[in-house]
Amino acid sequence: MPTALPPIDLATPAATDALARRLAPALGPGDTILLEGPVGAGKTAFARALIGALRAQAGLPPEDVPSPTFTLVQTYDAGGFEIWHADLYRLGQPEEVLELGLEDAFADALCLVEWPDRLGPAAPRDAITLALAVAGEGRRAVLSGPEAALARLAAALDRAPA
Repeated sequence: MPTALPPIDLATPAATDALARRLAPALGPGDTILLEGPVGAGKTAFARALIGALRAQAGLPPEDVPSPTFTLVQTYDAGGFEIWHADLYRLGQPEEVLELGLEDAFADALCLVEWPDRLGPAAPRDAITLALAVAGEGRRAVLSGPEAALARLAAALDRAPA
């Protein structure tokens, strides 16, 4: 049964970057993060920061991380695994997900999926959801998902510096 961590207020873009850096050590291949929220809520900003943090953690140089709005999927090396960053906004049918190869990536890569409602029944049951919302001048983030995954993320948030 999915549960949720308490909301996290992200007053600035730097706070979003810090959240990604704190979560990075707790994430890896086989994890899927469904990035929910309206246009402008910070989905791509969070994905960009997380990809950068994971590459730095692996000792890899920074890499440009464009929004995959038009390419649909971008992949990145994170040392021992791949990161798949997908933006499904332009998909019309959940069946189109099969053509992208996402179902295989869910098992072997860390997947970051913007507009996950487009996945339909292809959404992994054990995915973590990061719901982002505009809150005043900043953002509010809520992490939800399976208890085991949330326990990992909660431990990373508790022990990591801000």
